[in-house]
Amino acid sequence: MLFLVYGPDEYGRSEALAALKARVPAEVADLNITTLDGRRTTLSDIVAACEAMPFLADRRLVIVDDLLKHQKAGKDRDDLRAYLEHVPDACDLVFVESDEFDKRSGLFTFLKKHAEVRECVPREGADLLRWLSDRAKGLGVTLERDAAQRLTLLAGNDSRLLVTELTKLATFVGRGGRITVREVDLLVADRQEQNLFSFIDELSARRRSAALTALRRLLDDGQAAQYILFMMARQVRILMGVRDLAAQRLRPDDIANRLGQKPFVVRKALEQARGFSDADLQRLHRRLLELDHASKTGRAAIEAGLELIVADMCS
Repeated sequence: MLFLVYGPDEYGRSEALAALKARVPAEVADLNITTLDGRRTTLSDIVAACEAMPFLADRRLVIVDDLLKHQKAGKDRDDLRAYLEHVPDACDLVFVESDEFDKRSGLFTFLKKHAEVRECVPREGADLLRWLSDRAKGLGVTLERDAAQRLTLLAGNDSRLLVTELTKLATFVGRGGRITVREVDLLVADRQEQNLFSFIDELSARRRSAALTALRRLLDDGQAAQYILFMMARQVRILMGVRDLAAQRLRPDDIANRLGQKPFVVRKALEQARGFSDADLQRLHRRLLELDHASKTGRAAIEAGLELIVADMCS
């Protein structure tokens, strides 16, 4: 059989692929599953993989990653399209596309007619909430509708991230438990906070290029630059508080209670604080306050100011 799995939802693609791989007995999977990189593979590579006989199994599985995106129109594409009519019955040939590709090609038209096609796109609205509810039931817990809405508000509609967070929540409440808004607010960081963590990670490691990229991701996430500045100053204050209380040998949960922060925020801050000295944090906090004042008096643009601060801290 022929299969085409494509679309921006990485978790959806991986699930579809896992279901196909599960058809091959696990004990002989290594001998009967071949994965080819479509950016470099040739038609002869595909033919050789497909024509090989299954070993101690009924079928072989051949997976070709990102071929449609990289294959140019011409003889190679035409020859592949012709071969698809002759793939052995004992072989399942799967094309997996992670990025956009030319959907006007004859190859895609052929696959639409003759292959089992699954387009993996992020779920939205009521469909996303139903999917989360079903996932929760599969984990042996109940996800309240308000909690599901809160989870999508914080984590977005990235399927893999949602599954990770839902699994964490299910472990916390235990089998047969109920996930409410309270548990979501306690355990789940919002995307903006996660992007901020990533930025501070790079900054604490003095990785200038990566820190600037992470900063740009924050700025591109739809929030005003002034709000990003506020978030950064807040995080630096958390790092300063965490360093001070950790020096007093308080446990992370006690630090969280003392600072009024979620436990996972404090645990992350403990990791990040190791990359800064007290003087570093004081200097960074001072620079952020100076930038805030300069921006409000029209003497500096926040985005450019933040980039200068990163360059200074990573020098």
